[in-house]
Amino acid sequence: MSGEGPAPALSLVVPVYNEEENVGALHAELGRIAGELACPYEIVFVNDGSRDGTLARLEALAAADPHLHIVDLDGNFGEAAALSAGFAHARAAVIVTLDGDGQNDPADIPRLLARLEDGFDVVSGRRVERREAFLSRVLPSRIANWLIARATGVPVHDCGCGLKAYRREVVAGVQLPRGMNRFLPAILGVDPSRVAEVPVRDRPRGGGRSHYGLERVFVVCRDLVALPLLVRRRARTRALARTLGTTGAVLTGVGLAALASALVRPGTHGIALAATLAALLAAAAGRAIGHNVDRFVTAQEEGVFRVRGVV
Repeated sequence: MSGEGPAPALSLVVPVYNEEENVGALHAELGRIAGELACPYEIVFVNDGSRDGTLARLEALAAADPHLHIVDLDGNFGEAAALSAGFAHARAAVIVTLDGDGQNDPADIPRLLARLEDGFDVVSGRRVERREAFLSRVLPSRIANWLIARATGVPVHDCGCGLKAYRREVVAGVQLPRGMNRFLPAILGVDPSRVAEVPVRDRPRGGGRSHYGLERVFVVCRDLVALPLLVRRRARTRALARTLGTTGAVLTGVGLAALASALVRPGTHGIALAATLAALLAAAAGRAIGHNVDRFVTAQEEGVFRVRGVV
């Protein structure tokens, strides 16, 4: 961000990818709500390599609104990277994030901010009435959120809700690897007692189509096993990633050796197959955890986004 003038009190950060049908209405709503709050504010749209007319539409809006800034990324890096870019360029002490598809209602922002003033570091929206397919979207989300809460101890029931309010210090310097936005705010390592939830409305998508499918459920399950380590910042080291990867390879070898033994020694099939399955599951978990720890280290060292320009 240019940094011209005093820093605002509130930054509204919106990552967008191919949302030309939604950014105009969302910008108008954000401006109206921020104006009613009567505090200095900025609206930061992060264009994550959109291939439609999203950027042109945002530039037209910015020409008429000095509160609006655009961070244009040099490619499509994913929502986690776009949020990281938004955090890096937002200047306010309080940062609110929303999805760019219009499903989050900006009218809920004042209630999140009021809860933040109660002494919390993060306030997360909780969609009480989901406007999506139950079997393909809502049910997998509920299962994933239950597992995330158990793995991290952070009592959030709807990590997938894009409407969240943060104190700046919680997200300062954050570089989130692809997909890790699904575990916010737990992935930030924030004290569970400093996190609150507020019921919010869930609206139908304004236009366009969803960028997420059922396949993300499998990705979440793969990454979930690493969460207990990832929420502990000191555990994110390259050495740990290598150790876990090596352990996974060794356990894979143990499992294959057990299977080979069963094939040449009749009567041991049941025991050997059980040992094989246990070793292979442990190996898969070790490799998944090592992969994600390595991704976090790489993200901090190399960053997760490149900026083409800032308007």
